[in-house]
Amino acid sequence: MAACVVPVCARLARQLLPFRGPGCRRLVSHPSPPPQEKGAVGLAQAVLQDTLGRQQQDSESLGEDGKESGSEEQKKQKENTAYAKKMVLRIAALMGVGGAVGVVYVFGSNSVDEQGNKIPDEFDNDPIIVQQLRRTCRYFKDYRQMIIEPTSPKLLPDPLKEPYYQPPYTLVIELTDVLLHPEWSLVTGWRFKKRPGIDNLFQQLAPMYEIVIFTSETGMTAFPLIDSVDPHGFVSYRLFRDATRYMDGHHVKDISCLNRDPSKVVIVDCKKEAFQLQPFNGLSLKKWDGSSEDRALFDLAAFLKTISLSGVEDVRTVLENYSLEEDPLETFKRRQTQLEQEEQQRLADKSKNKNQQLFLGSLTNRLWPRSKQQ
Repeated sequence: MAACVVPVCARLARQLLPFRGPGCRRLVSHPSPPPQEKGAVGLAQAVLQDTLGRQQQDSESLGEDGKESGSEEQKKQKENTAYAKKMVLRIAALMGVGGAVGVVYVFGSNSVDEQGNKIPDEFDNDPIIVQQLRRTCRYFKDYRQMIIEPTSPKLLPDPLKEPYYQPPYTLVIELTDVLLHPEWSLVTGWRFKKRPGIDNLFQQLAPMYEIVIFTSETGMTAFPLIDSVDPHGFVSYRLFRDATRYMDGHHVKDISCLNRDPSKVVIVDCKKEAFQLQPFNGLSLKKWDGSSEDRALFDLAAFLKTISLSGVEDVRTVLENYSLEEDPLETFKRRQTQLEQEEQQRLADKSKNKNQQLFLGSLTNRLWPRSKQQ
């Protein structure tokens, strides 16, 4: 039986050899699914599409719910912010009212003496609330007056009487940016550079001028600085910010409070606003930038020394001529040079005329001897 089957299989194999082409191989490698399998694949695709559609609907519904919840959260956040602002304003109002009440209570109470007894004043007959308010207003008015007005109507003591020596003129000079220049660095902090010519200025002018350093700095800052620039004690008096008059944001130096004759007072500053009440008493210098080559104080000493030696009765008549100059010291040097040239020319002309007169005299003597004239 087996012997019969083998020849039959061999014959079938030989008959199938012509069909081993590409088409046959495609049919073998990609057999068409049976009808039952096609139906199963279509059912699976339908189930998958249905599942995807449900998931998409669920995600859309979740997105709408998220948007609604996000808008609700934003609304709640706005409400919380508005509530917080209201609470902050209420707390600030309460603190302001409480602070005002505290200020009125503290500054509106009667002053007390050393034993703790109340000192009577002109408000004692008013109602208690009116008393507190009026005393508070008076306190702040006095405090404002203290800031604006000088500490005293007489900033300097009376001039010295004989046998003591009182210089005929008074020099009021600023400290910052005139005598010293402030510099700051991370390593050293604040340092003050001394301007060239300070010692010469003080030595030249001390016999002729009563030197007063009047600065817009506070006393705590300026006092040790003045000690460093004036080790020999040429400076007669020191005045600080509390002695100025505060006007339009500037510390103004009022000569009328100096207790000195205004016709003999010279103010030297780098800001014209500092002497705006008496502009013809002031000499405005350029602000010193810290240069070691600066010669302004030497020129200033020569200028002020010229005023003193000339015996000027009213310095305002001289300073008025320099009030509009951008650099008055440079103008003074230029005018001084011009005067020297004119004086030299005058002396030269005078010498020339004298020589001519001598020549004519000698010629006359030769032409008309003295014996013949007699």
